[in-house]
Amino acid sequence: MTEELKTKLIGKLITDTDITRELRIKKPDSYFESVSNSSALLKEKLSLGWELKAELKTKTRIYKKKPSDIAFEDKVWTLFALLGFKLLNKDRHFHIPYDKRDCNLTHQVDVFAKDDETVLIIECRSTSKDKIGDFKQELEAMKSKKSGIINTISALFPTTKPKFKYILATSKLGVSDNDQLRLENIDGIHFSEEIIDYYYLLHSQIGVAARYQLLGSLFAGQDIPDLENRIPAIEGKMGGHTYYSFSIEPEKLLKIGFVLHRNKANENMMPTYQRLIKKARLREIHTFIDEDKGYFPNSVIINIVSDKNKKLVFDQSNNQVSDAISKIGVLHLPKKYRSAYIIDGQHRLYGYSNSQYKSSNTIPVVALVNLDRSEQVRLFMQINENQKAVPKDLRNTLDADLLWDSDSYVDQIKALKSKIAINLGENRKSPFFGKISIGEDKRAITTEHINLALNRSDFLGKVKRHEIEKLGTFYTGDLDKAYNNISEFLFKAFGYLKESLEEMWEQDGNIIVINKGFYGITMLLNDLINHLLKTEIAKSTTNIKTVFEEIKTYLDTIIHFYKDLSDTKTAELKTAYGTPGDAKYWRTLQAAMRENHPEVHYEGLDEYLKKEEKENNEKAFKLIREIENTFLKIRVREKLEEEFGKNWFKKGVPEKIYSEATLLAAKKNRDIEDEDDEKEPWDQLHLIDYREIILKSWQKLFENSFTKPGEEKISGGKENKTKWMVELNRIRNENYHTYYVTSEELSFIEEIHDWLRG
Repeated sequence: MTEELKTKLIGKLITDTDITRELRIKKPDSYFESVSNSSALLKEKLSLGWELKAELKTKTRIYKKKPSDIAFEDKVWTLFALLGFKLLNKDRHFHIPYDKRDCNLTHQVDVFAKDDETVLIIECRSTSKDKIGDFKQELEAMKSKKSGIINTISALFPTTKPKFKYILATSKLGVSDNDQLRLENIDGIHFSEEIIDYYYLLHSQIGVAARYQLLGSLFAGQDIPDLENRIPAIEGKMGGHTYYSFSIEPEKLLKIGFVLHRNKANENMMPTYQRLIKKARLREIHTFIDEDKGYFPNSVIINIVSDKNKKLVFDQSNNQVSDAISKIGVLHLPKKYRSAYIIDGQHRLYGYSNSQYKSSNTIPVVALVNLDRSEQVRLFMQINENQKAVPKDLRNTLDADLLWDSDSYVDQIKALKSKIAINLGENRKSPFFGKISIGEDKRAITTEHINLALNRSDFLGKVKRHEIEKLGTFYTGDLDKAYNNISEFLFKAFGYLKESLEEMWEQDGNIIVINKGFYGITMLLNDLINHLLKTEIAKSTTNIKTVFEEIKTYLDTIIHFYKDLSDTKTAELKTAYGTPGDAKYWRTLQAAMRENHPEVHYEGLDEYLKKEEKENNEKAFKLIREIENTFLKIRVREKLEEEFGKNWFKKGVPEKIYSEATLLAAKKNRDIEDEDDEKEPWDQLHLIDYREIILKSWQKLFENSFTKPGEEKISGGKENKTKWMVELNRIRNENYHTYYVTSEELSFIEEIHDWLRG
C-alpha cells in the first residue's frame, strides 16, 4: 500500500474530539440548522421540507428528519462511538480497497469502528415494514472481499493485530436461514435493531463497560491478549461439582465475564436467564464503593467455560493440609472472551466498571466449571428465590428452557406454553413480533396472558404429573408436534387478522393487540376448531394449512366486527378489567360471530349473556332511580322555587301535569289519616314529566343544566337536546322481569348518570 493511499484512508477516519463533534450530528434523528431570520435561505429550506424548531431574535432554528437509511446508519455509528471505539469513519463515503493489485476496487463501508484490539466492519440495511431480507449478493461479495479487506486493515495499522468482525445490522429486516449460513461462513454476525437497542439500553445503565458484553458476544472463545490469568484459589467439592473460590480484580473478571440477559441480543444462546442491570442500583453500588469506601463480602457466582476436552488448569501447592477435601493452589483462568458466565452478582461486578478501584480492589468469587446452561438457570432461580422476585414474564420464559425435558407432563406443558409465547414474540414472521414481553422486554402482551389463553382453550388437553387425562386438539403427547402446529396455526390466524386490520393493529393502544384481545380471539379460535372437529370438517390429523383455510370465512366476520366497532364499545371493552374483562371480550366476539354463524356451538355464551343481562338490569334500574329522584326531582324543584317562590308548582309546572299530579295526590290522601304522611303533588310526577317542566322554562332556567356536553350546538332545539330523557324514560318503563337492558343501553345510562352527578 502506498503512503499516499494510506494517508487518504486514514484521513477518512476520525478520533477523540472529532468523534465527540460528529456525535452531535449523528445522535439525533433529525438534521438541525440555524438560519438568519432575514435570509432567503430560510424560506428556501422551509419549502424543501424543513420545519421550524424555535424562532429567536436574529436566527431561526430549523430541523428536518433524516431519511430512514441514514438515520439507521447514524444510530449504529453512534452506538459504537458511545461504546468507546476510538477510531471511526467520518461519513458513509469510506471505501476500503480489497485487491492489492488494483486499489480502485473498493468496498463501501457504512460503519468502521476500531479500538486497540478489534476492527468492526458494519453493513447497515433498513426498510419501513417488517420482512425477511435478501442478502445473498452482499454476503457472497463479502466472502470474496474479506481477506483483502483484512490485508488492507493490517497495512493501515501494522503495529497492531486487531481481531476482525463483519456485522450485518438491520432494521425491520429478518435474515433467512440461507443468509444466516452465509454469515456464518464468513464468520459474520447479524445485529437486528432489537440487539442494537439492547446495547443502547445497556450503555445507558453501565456506560462504556457495556463494551465488555459486546466483545464477549462478538469474540466468544477468542484469546484476550496480555491478560494475566493466574489467580490464587481454593479447589473444593459441592453438590457433585468441583468449584474454585478466589479473589480477583473486577477489571479482569469484566474482560472474561458475560451476562446472559434474557432478550433478543442473546437469543442464539438460549437458555438465558439474567434480568437487565438496573441503573439506579448500579449508581448506589458505585457510590458505596468509591465514596463510602464500602465492600461486599459475599461472593459473585460464576460458571467458567473451559476449552473443549481440556480440563481447567489448577496448579496445586506443595503445602496442603492432609486429609482435607479442599486444595490450595493457582488457578489458570481461560484467557478468552465470554469464558465466565455471571450467575449471581452482576450489579456488584458492574458497580466496579467505572470505579477507581476496579484494578486495585479484589472481589470474592465462587466459580463452578462447565455447568450445563439449564443447570445455570436452576442455580439462578434458587439463589433468587428468597431475594428480589424474578419477574413473571422472565420466570415464564425460563420455563421453556428448564422444563422441556422434564419427566412430568405438567412441567412439559408449562415449557410448551412458554416456548409458544417466545416464538410468537421473537419470530419476525409472527404477527406479534416485538409485541410480547419476553424476559424483561416489556411489551403490549404478557407471556402470562398467553399461558392463560392456552390453559383455558382445548388446545393442550388436561394432564397430571404422570398421566395425560384428556388429549388436546393439538397436543396428543408429542411436544414438538404440538409446538409446531399451535405456532403455525396462531401465526396464520392472527396473521390474517393483521393483514386485514393493519392500520388498527399497528396503532398504539389499539383494541386488538392487548392481553384481553389475545385471550378473547384465541378462545374464539378454540370454539371454531372444536366446531370443525365436531362436524368432522377437520380431524386431528388434518394439516394446519387446511384447518386455517376452513376458518378464514369465520375470521372475516371478526374483521368486520373490528372495522365497525364503535368508540363506545371499544371503551367498554378496554375498561373491563381482570378476569371479567377477559371473559367479556371473548363473549362479545362470540356474540358477534353467532349473528353470522349460528351453526357453531359457543360454549357457555347463553349462560353468560343471561347473567350479564340480569346484572345489567339491576345496575341500570338503580341508576335510573338515582337520576330520577336525585338529579331531576331535587334539582328541577330547586330551580323552580328559586324563580317562582311559593307559587313554584303552579307557575313552573305545565297545566296538564299540574292537574293530574294534584288529583292523584288528593286521591291518595283520602285514605291517609295522619296529615304528616300525606303526599305532595310533586311526589306524583313520572320521569317524563320532568322533561315537560324543563321544556316549559328551557331557555330561562334549564338549558345550561340539562344539555348534554357536546350537544350544545346540535340542530332541533330543545326537543333534540332533551331526547336523552325520552330514551331514559323508555328504558324506565320496560318490564324489569321480561326486558333485558343491553350493554349499549347500560353505557348510555352510566354516561347520563356520570354527567349529572358531575
